[in-house]
Amino acid sequence: MKTVTVEWRHLDKEGRTCDRCAETGREIIPLIRGLQEECRPKGVEIIFTETRLNETEIEQSNLILINGMPLEFLLPRATPAQSSCCSCGELTGKAESCRTIVRHGQVFEAIPDEFIREAICRVAQCC
Repeated sequence: MKTVTVEWRHLDKEGRTCDRCAETGREIIPLIRGLQEECRPKGVEIIFTETRLNETEIEQSNLILINGMPLEFLLPRATPAQSSCCSCGELTGKAESCRTIVRHGQVFEAIPDEFIREAICRVAQCC
């Protein structure tokens, strides 16, 4: 069986995360469950891990790795970026920037489920 690992990293401050990461989390968890069901009969196991980061690791917050590769490197015309994140700042008590993805000239603060699915499917080749 082929294995595809998906890791989602996000800030965790006393059980809370920023709005961007929370929105990505609402997208990724049900998406992964669906892909696991879809791909298992085709011989692909998708393993999901969630890594909670502290304030000193915030530059990695809202990062999705697929087999160790950042999601944006698996998508055509997508690049990583950062922008000011008031929500992270509220959690840490100081001005913060958070990861974003720029694709097709548009900035995405939360990672859309269609981007996550597209990247996983490129690697898994089962969906």
